[in-house]
Amino acid sequence: MKAIQVYDPAMCCSTGICGTEIDPALVRFAALLKKLSAAGVQVQRHNLGQRPLEFVLNRTVKALLETDGKEALPVIFLDGVMQMKGRYPTEAECAEWLLRLTAPEGSV
Repeated sequence: MKAIQVYDPAMCCSTGICGTEIDPALVRFAALLKKLSAAGVQVQRHNLGQRPLEFVLNRTVKALLETDGKEALPVIFLDGVMQMKGRYPTEAECAEWLLRLTAPEGSV
């Protein structure tokens, strides 16, 4: 099964889409995760403020936090391979990930 794992910085809610100043990157990323989930991709999202143990259990994330601090977040893995740290994907990257993660095996 294809999967995406996200290790978000501490946010007020699980998506970060709340409050008066909403980051458009978070809105775009939340839409991507919803599409991926609907297409059968396993989506795991961990918020540092709500699930800190998950950050300690992932060796890569733990090491990044020790070396780079909170600036390393978010850390995003596709199928267990780190794809990005310190930012959310651009619109073009979201489109590419959607295609890659929802395409039939062997077609991309």
